[in-house]
Amino acid sequence: MGKFVYDSSVKVEFEDRLLAHLQAVIIVKVRRGETFTFTWKDDISTGGGRTCVYIHSGVSLVFKFHGGRMPQLNPAWLHALTFNANSSRGLYIVAEPEGTFRPPEPAKEMVFMEVPRYAPPGP
Repeated sequence: MGKFVYDSSVKVEFEDRLLAHLQAVIIVKVRRGETFTFTWKDDISTGGGRTCVYIHSGVSLVFKFHGGRMPQLNPAWLHALTFNANSSRGLYIVAEPEGTFRPPEPAKEMVFMEVPRYAPPGP
């Protein structure tokens, strides 16, 4: 489980894969100078309810991952999260769309073929 830290006072744990997708969406919007809200449900162990923070370029954001590897990002999930972030409701977590993520295929080896010389047609 990774951590999202907002303004060094709000800390919440998210699974690394989800956190990587949230980071991608949030950072793009902040770089563009866009402000928005980010809302999530709090775990029962922390009292339940929900938390909403206002994301803008002047606030400190930390994305702390448990694992050392960057997960593969699912374009369909990024699209869904970005769609939410651009709405009047703001960013909120939705489940990863099933069946839409395909790991990239390994690059195929380039094969160079000899180009045949031009031969004039025979008699």
